[in-house]
Amino acid sequence: MENAKLTIKEKMGYGLGDTASNIVFQMVANFMLIFYTDVYGLSAAAAGTLLLSVRLFDGFTDPVMGGIADRTRTRWGSYRPYILFLAIPYGVLACLAFITPDFDATGKLIYAYITYGLLMTCYTAINIPYGALGGVMVNDPKERTSLQSYRFAMAMAALVIIVWAIPRLVEFFGQGSDTKGYPLAMVFMGALAASCFLLCFKMTKETIQVTERKSFRHIYKDFFELFKNDQWLVIAIISLATLTLIGIRASVAPHYIKYYVGDESLLSNFLTVAAIGSVLGAISTNFLSKYFEKKVLFQVALVVVIISHSLFYVIANDQILLIFIIYFIANFAHMIITPIMFSMVADTVDYGVEKIGRRLTAITFSGHLLAIKFGFAIGGALAGWMLSAYNYIPNQQQTDETLSGILLAFAGIPVICTVICLIVIAKYKLTEVEVKKIQLKLIGTEQQ
Repeated sequence: MENAKLTIKEKMGYGLGDTASNIVFQMVANFMLIFYTDVYGLSAAAAGTLLLSVRLFDGFTDPVMGGIADRTRTRWGSYRPYILFLAIPYGVLACLAFITPDFDATGKLIYAYITYGLLMTCYTAINIPYGALGGVMVNDPKERTSLQSYRFAMAMAALVIIVWAIPRLVEFFGQGSDTKGYPLAMVFMGALAASCFLLCFKMTKETIQVTERKSFRHIYKDFFELFKNDQWLVIAIISLATLTLIGIRASVAPHYIKYYVGDESLLSNFLTVAAIGSVLGAISTNFLSKYFEKKVLFQVALVVVIISHSLFYVIANDQILLIFIIYFIANFAHMIITPIMFSMVADTVDYGVEKIGRRLTAITFSGHLLAIKFGFAIGGALAGWMLSAYNYIPNQQQTDETLSGILLAFAGIPVICTVICLIVIAKYKLTEVEVKKIQLKLIGTEQQ
């Protein structure tokens, strides 16, 4: 097994897959809650329960999809076919989820559950093979980190596009009606997402071939074997906490600007500045990882995230420039964490071969995505429930109690989540040197 280098074209092609993924993910993360509460007409509590229920249900399909992908053998490989054949359905479902039908309250709630559920199921079916693809494109730990940094730089490019363009597209297409504006904006974004996935398929290839054929009867057995991999478990816990942070903060960011800061017109610029910080953070990871051990870099970034979120409790809500700067720093540091975290998942696959005795590539990534979805589900639900608990009323001036709840959701809970990550990462032991030792040992075993 050679540690071949990837071309920039391959890294860019792989990154386009997460551009496509994040067009929907960031739309859901940043606009779904405020769409459901302020446009669609659901209560904050009902919206929170919807986000939790669908994401948890969808999460249980992750091991199944991982098992199916690991057992797939085609002329395109094991994982790329799903990117090819699900790209267009993915784009279509993204549009359907943002339509507001002319139904009564019950009918609208049912429609929301069905369309959002189908969208997240399709997200699973295409995103798990996509994540696993990164694990079979290259072996070298530094190349894996580089690949993931390209991935997340382009993912955050999608975030920049979404947060800058969506408010403008909604206004342009809706002409004062958000009910009309949202679905038409998503027609544009859905087509862009499908195109990016098709380019990802064309520009990538699977170089590490999985020859072992596995029975479909043991998919869940494979999943539960993951828990023998203690290093995967460390990353899974960190991912759960990290996505809880993202889920709650992103969901209430529009509420934070609209009600806490008190100027809804700042939302697009606020989210765009944060997205630029994320892109620069992902790009910086590729550079910084050449000079620093990734666990150390990970820990430093966590500390910066804790400090930056804590500062939101110190500054006044009229210090707009300072609020923008701090949120930029928070997102910059957070996007150093994310690509390192995903490269660590690929490393736990190699560790798992030694620990468990089997290579469970897609199952490992599906288990990781399960942790991500659970965290995202918890974060989104907490956002809705906390707004309800603090007596949030859409499109009205909020009380001091409600504003304190919005700040807690936007800054306080993220601090708690990051402290948990800082404690747990101390248990991670797969340094770059250790991973290379494991790979050499595996090569020796295969050659015997």
